[in-house]
Amino acid sequence: MLKERYINPFTDFGFKKIFGEESNKDILIDFLNNLLKGKEQIKDLRFKNTEKLGNSQVDRRAIFDLYCENEKGEQFIIELQKSKQQFFKERSLYYSTFPIQEQAEKGEWNFKLKAVYLVAIVDFVFEEDKDSKECYHEIKLLNTQTYKVFTDKLSFIYLEMPKFNKQENELESQFDKWLYVLKFLPDLQDRPKILREKIFKKLFDIAELANMPRSDYQKYENSLKYYRDLKNVVDTAREEGREEGREEGIIKGREEGIIKGREEGREEGTKQSLKEVARNLKKVGLAAKDISKVTGIPIESIEEL
Repeated sequence: MLKERYINPFTDFGFKKIFGEESNKDILIDFLNNLLKGKEQIKDLRFKNTEKLGNSQVDRRAIFDLYCENEKGEQFIIELQKSKQQFFKERSLYYSTFPIQEQAEKGEWNFKLKAVYLVAIVDFVFEEDKDSKECYHEIKLLNTQTYKVFTDKLSFIYLEMPKFNKQENELESQFDKWLYVLKFLPDLQDRPKILREKIFKKLFDIAELANMPRSDYQKYENSLKYYRDLKNVVDTAREEGREEGREEGIIKGREEGIIKGREEGREEGTKQSLKEVARNLKKVGLAAKDISKVTGIPIESIEEL
């Protein structure tokens, strides 16, 4: 088995190494400009504090993967989600409220807002979209009768990465190339000839493990191990949940109908398995926010386990 040559962008360290460093912000700018498909043209970005606190002690907090602002004051939250999480879309909506409230001015204010964009790169498929082949989803508030956009101040963009399956010879646009790099970078042994642009040359230079200082390489190895362990834990929990759900579903099915029973049993089994996983992760000292991000269980519930 060949050893990986390039960093895995779905690790926390890898994602922030490529997109979250001041010296590499031209890479993030190019990615976002292609993601927005000409609707916006970012010239510069300023990285902001990724931790946001509520207005009072009882309010929940939010920790973004990346949070930045362009030269026009528009806000961008970029989230990477490695495993399926219950209510992830609702979490996205909650996150978007922080940069909106942040714009409030003291005293007289006319409520004029700068645009807020939340970009989520997810390594799973949304259950409700599983029959669609589209991996790019742009969501806005709109009038359900006229289908016209109600306001352009709030946009959600989701990338379902498992749905992107184009090969090198099928890449048609710069955006295709970005999706290809995000999905296949750790599998590549050489830089594809089609990725000739200067921005990709810089990305591949940054992502090459051999170019990393020893301290960074160790951080990446730890991040990669954490990513693999969590992925294995969640996959195991979901499989156990499915098995428990099948058994309980058969019992319930005799009384209420096999199909309905299987669905309810599977869901309950998965919930119980994820709670057990959360307990075990808590025992080994993982932070509640990391456990929540993987299992989908609210931080407050994890702290009570």
